[in-house]
Amino acid sequence: MSTKEDPIYLDYNATTPVAPEVVEAIADTLKNAWGNPSSKYDAGKKAKMVVETARKNVAEMIGAKESDIIFTSGGTEGNNLVIHSAIQYYHDNNAVNSQNTTKRRKFLPHIITSNIEHDSIALPLKHLSEKGIVEVTFVPVSKQTAAIEVEEVMKEIQPNTSLISVMLANNETGIIQPISLLGKKIRQLNYQRSQLSSSLPPILFHTDAAQALGKIPVNVDDLHVDFLTVVGHKFYGPRVGALYFNSDKDKILYPMYFGGGQERSYRPGTENVAMIAGLGKAAELIVRNLDIYQKNMTKSRDYLENKLKEAFGKLVSFNNCGKAERLPNTCSVAFTNNKIKGQDILEKTCTIQASVGAACHSNNSKQSVLIASGIPIELAESTLRLTTGRDTRDEDIDRAVSDLRKTVQNIYNL
Repeated sequence: MSTKEDPIYLDYNATTPVAPEVVEAIADTLKNAWGNPSSKYDAGKKAKMVVETARKNVAEMIGAKESDIIFTSGGTEGNNLVIHSAIQYYHDNNAVNSQNTTKRRKFLPHIITSNIEHDSIALPLKHLSEKGIVEVTFVPVSKQTAAIEVEEVMKEIQPNTSLISVMLANNETGIIQPISLLGKKIRQLNYQRSQLSSSLPPILFHTDAAQALGKIPVNVDDLHVDFLTVVGHKFYGPRVGALYFNSDKDKILYPMYFGGGQERSYRPGTENVAMIAGLGKAAELIVRNLDIYQKNMTKSRDYLENKLKEAFGKLVSFNNCGKAERLPNTCSVAFTNNKIKGQDILEKTCTIQASVGAACHSNNSKQSVLIASGIPIELAESTLRLTTGRDTRDEDIDRAVSDLRKTVQNIYNL
């Protein structure tokens, strides 16, 4: 909630405030469950109980089993762990190449992803490809829908394909990707491969669900995924995360480093109990309240877009309207006058806290995802990403749009 003097926060896809219930859970854990979860005495057992309760809550949020969840430092670690695991899984299960070192080097694991992925997927894959460790195919999304086309992904599958990774929802456009359909196709192909040749290992399937959790229902069985990345600070939790992996499958997760054996040795290191408790509480809130959150965000997003239309008329267009299904909170709005630049507006506005794209880009190319999604470069450069939250009010939006209009008029005399 904001007062008249407060800035209006419209960058919930970058990060969210920590929910009061989450703050309380973290503080209570720091005070009352400070023991080492590996210790066998009461203080350790209490901390261990906190960790396992959080694991249960995270699992319930995505329709998984508790044994499918490990805790991580965040989305970047989770995504890198999936890539690392897929490479190791390929080499351990590649019967065709296992007997011949020369052939093994020739047939590198092949990974397929989209051209709109977060840097924590795109950059590791580019690095590994440059080092000659993997082959990578970046499949472009449709310029009409800004979504991946399932058949285009399937066409790129090779005998050495070990992993397909496509995000569940894009952080800039808000477009939801057809993960469930893609997962079904991969599952069918894996069955066919197993019947035709025992030498072809299954293709693993991963989705980064950072932007989707807390906004739309997410269920791992419905998505048919082997891995799913959870990022706490995107759904009113702390800056830690979790990784889902299908523990029913034989050894698909491999540790990146080694230590004291915590998290069943998949992710060793003494657990950050307080932050894990906060993540679990944030997940619990989603299980209880997702319908309300989704309705509130849809209402505020739609109100925002209507107010922008009223204030600017044909001077604005919406990059994600009328395309594929999108997140309930994400408005990607472009100014049709090519003199207007999104970054200039944000630097001059005194009211709005928003962005022109992902907050954690590794370079200055803030429009690359929009251009890849079919947005002309001149519109991409004039785009603002405005994202609403659970408690965004109509009066907040009224003040934000009013300030936007004044800013545009002052800069461009429009």
